[in-house]
Amino acid sequence: MNQPIARVNRRTVLSAAALALAAVHAGRSWAADAWPSKTVRIIVPFAPGGGADSSARVLAEVLAPKLGQSVIVENRPGAGSAIGVMAAAQSKDGHTLLMGSNSMVINPVLNPSITYDVARDFDAVGMVSAQPLVLVVPAASKITSFVDLVAEAKARPGTLTAGNSGNGTLAHLTAELFSIQTQTTITSVPYKGESALLPDLIAGLVSCGFLNLPSVIAHIRSGRLRALAVSSPAPVAELPDVPTLRSLGQPSLEVQGWAALLAPKGTIPKEGLARLEALLIQALGTDTVKTRFAALSVEPVVSGRDATAQHLKAEGARWQQVIKARGIKADS
Repeated sequence: MNQPIARVNRRTVLSAAALALAAVHAGRSWAADAWPSKTVRIIVPFAPGGGADSSARVLAEVLAPKLGQSVIVENRPGAGSAIGVMAAAQSKDGHTLLMGSNSMVINPVLNPSITYDVARDFDAVGMVSAQPLVLVVPAASKITSFVDLVAEAKARPGTLTAGNSGNGTLAHLTAELFSIQTQTTITSVPYKGESALLPDLIAGLVSCGFLNLPSVIAHIRSGRLRALAVSSPAPVAELPDVPTLRSLGQPSLEVQGWAALLAPKGTIPKEGLARLEALLIQALGTDTVKTRFAALSVEPVVSGRDATAQHLKAEGARWQQVIKARGIKADS
């Protein structure tokens, strides 16, 4: 299993920012026509409004003046992000980036008809953000803790249900990973997105679910849902009293929805990638980005190109194990 994404701390940001500033200052001697020489496009393979989209729009606004060119966000949703990822992979204009997420490493494993390869077709620029999942049950449920959930699942194999936002999504795979790690059987119930799932979850028509923090925080605070655990390395500010799965003895269930910035392989010169990496690290350490990310319930994640590439590889291998172990296939 892969290592958890580290949260940003002050020392990490300061040291990373120092490196970034050195690279930026060194870059002032580059030729006037150095990358970028025109508008930069960030493809987001989802509809507007989600974590990856919001993170991309914050970064576009912050990076544009540093790059000296406009930065626009283009949403290309569909096929669980595969349409947007393929569009980015096929772009050869040298000024296209991709805001990738978990789904980009899951889809090729889930669906053999998807032909892109993350390592072959993309250059990593850096990690951007991470967001935990929250394990929740209906407020009326007799299950009041993670231990209760495991005990109930073992006592009644296959009768508990875990709602998710769709087959092959991070929520679905995390529930399947839960079954593997706890040696239980919980029946997966896919919905067309979290908005479709939430009414049934609140009403108790499904037993539990791993959902994105922003989707459930209001329902937890209002008392309609009960939070049993969060999947982040440390407790989250919004739910300080909710334990982490690691603290409950389940480090393998440490799962986060992440966003990473990538470029189509070989389309941006090495100097341009180095400059973009430095500016990204610098941006993630600013109060502006940290404040705006906090409002989105996402954490900035500082990670250079090599570490990001390794993370994507590890994530692909991790979910490949789960998909094969549980016999999960793409929707036909």
